[in-house]
Amino acid sequence: MKNIIRQLDKAFDSKIRLGVMSILAVNDRVPFNDLKNTLELTDGNLASHLRQLENLAYVRVHKSFAGRKPVTTYEITNLGREAFLSHLKALEEIIRLQ
Repeated sequence: MKNIIRQLDKAFDSKIRLGVMSILAVNDRVPFNDLKNTLELTDGNLASHLRQLENLAYVRVHKSFAGRKPVTTYEITNLGREAFLSHLKALEEIIRLQ
């Protein structure tokens, strides 16, 4: 039997990164503040986790302006979606073990 644990992506060991990816997997783009409020995090804590996901090319950042106010949004990349779905599949396999 193959080692299912090896199929888990270490990037998603953190419940915060798992939460971020869960939100981004079902939304096109999500503003930083929406992620922060939904996950009940501080700016610095969320930014740190988003940076890690961005460094892995799992999420993409978009910076724009609404009037004169800066707006930062995030979206999942194709690579991020594939990694996240693979991680979820491995979790499901683990749950089904007897």
